[in-house]
Amino acid sequence: MSSEFNFDVNREKVSAQSFHGLKSHCLSFGEVLAQSFAVIAPTTIPASNVGLIVALSGDGTWLSMVIGLVGLVFVSININQFASRSASPGSLYSYIVKGLGPTAGVICGWSLVLAYLFTAMSVLCGFANFSSVLIGHLGIHPSSITLLALGAGIAWYAGYKDIQLSAVAMLWMEGLSIALIGILCLIIWAHHGFAVDVPQLTLSGVKPGSIATGLVLVMFAFSGFESATTLGDEAKNPLKTIPRSLLGSVILAGLFFICTTYIEVLAFRSSGVDITQAEEPLGYLSQQIGLGWLGELVGLGALASFFACVLGSINPAARIFFLMARHGLFHAKLGNTHTANKTPHIAVTMCSFLTFLIPAVMAMFNTKLFDSMGYLGAIASFGFVTVYILIAIAAPIYLHKIQQLQSRDIVFSLVAIGFMFIPLLGSVGIPGSQLFPVPEAPYNIFPYLFLSYLAMACGWFIVQRVRSPKMVKKMVKAIDAIHIRFNDNQKH
Repeated sequence: MSSEFNFDVNREKVSAQSFHGLKSHCLSFGEVLAQSFAVIAPTTIPASNVGLIVALSGDGTWLSMVIGLVGLVFVSININQFASRSASPGSLYSYIVKGLGPTAGVICGWSLVLAYLFTAMSVLCGFANFSSVLIGHLGIHPSSITLLALGAGIAWYAGYKDIQLSAVAMLWMEGLSIALIGILCLIIWAHHGFAVDVPQLTLSGVKPGSIATGLVLVMFAFSGFESATTLGDEAKNPLKTIPRSLLGSVILAGLFFICTTYIEVLAFRSSGVDITQAEEPLGYLSQQIGLGWLGELVGLGALASFFACVLGSINPAARIFFLMARHGLFHAKLGNTHTANKTPHIAVTMCSFLTFLIPAVMAMFNTKLFDSMGYLGAIASFGFVTVYILIAIAAPIYLHKIQQLQSRDIVFSLVAIGFMFIPLLGSVGIPGSQLFPVPEAPYNIFPYLFLSYLAMACGWFIVQRVRSPKMVKKMVKAIDAIHIRFNDNQKH
């Protein structure tokens, strides 16, 4: 089998560039971890969006965070069944092709593309909204479209130019933001005498339905942690670096969410201000304790985190387009790499343009940036949850195919699926149910929009299969080649 692909004798040094033309083995563990962190964008929750979750979960917000953390640890375990055995720019798309076949893989690919692009759009709206507030303090009021173009344009340049430039930028931006917020939250808690917040710990007035509903936004807060899997060609020692990044990003982000949420809810309880109405909660709390300048720094850090998430979402979306194009699923030019930069420059350019275009059109129709952020983020969450459920189903099937399935793997799969159905039911709702009420308009139509999108994607794939019967064999053979290469390397 190995002679069929003409592998070099020194297989452990086979370059990913020979497969896909990307810059191979250039990213360290910290830089790969930064990719996952950038899409999670953990600093945006305590600095800007925590009130949205508290509005749903109340004093049980921290518990929603814990449940989200546990659920996604199990999802990451299922992803790592694949990530510890092979790596490619195709991310979970190529994994699900191995586990569930080409059709499920294409559904996954289209779901991931939607999830990453709509996350980029949502966070770009957040970037424009947050920067508008910060710049407004200086008396400068640029248009929404100008700020959207600025964020998308800078992200495009970084993604087009160099993956290392992107990774290092994201690493520094997220690292500094997290450090600043951590310091400020500790000072705020100290100002309140390191008090124990009994209403939170006893879940005072919290109903199970509110925990479940809040979990929908919590899942979106975590989503994107798996984006490091798209760096399979570019990561150093990917079979170890990527799995560690997935688990590490989920656990670190989860602990960060839980601690900062607990402190902010505690601090706002005695402030006389409703946290659900605060656009800059940490900025307000910093002023309350006489450290407004630190709050301003946190605001700048959150702005950088918004931008890092835009860049972090465009990079994986472009790489999925890139690999699917090389398999014949998109126009062949999307599968090209830049001769000098070794980046999927055409795919990056297209993703950056789409990331700008849709929010800009919404702004032209006078949709507020804050509302656009919520709408686009809600749609993105359907893509992520669909993929997480598919990967949890695919993992034990894949392990059975390679004769490595154990009973605990089935348990991990079932637990992950169970956890993912909670935010799914929370997003869709059950008519007449108090635990999972149907969301209000326009959120109630988003599930149908997503299903229509998947139906069109499947229909397009069926047409492509009819027009090009060899396409599926080409796709499967190319993905098998990646797995064979890594299996062969491990043997040697």
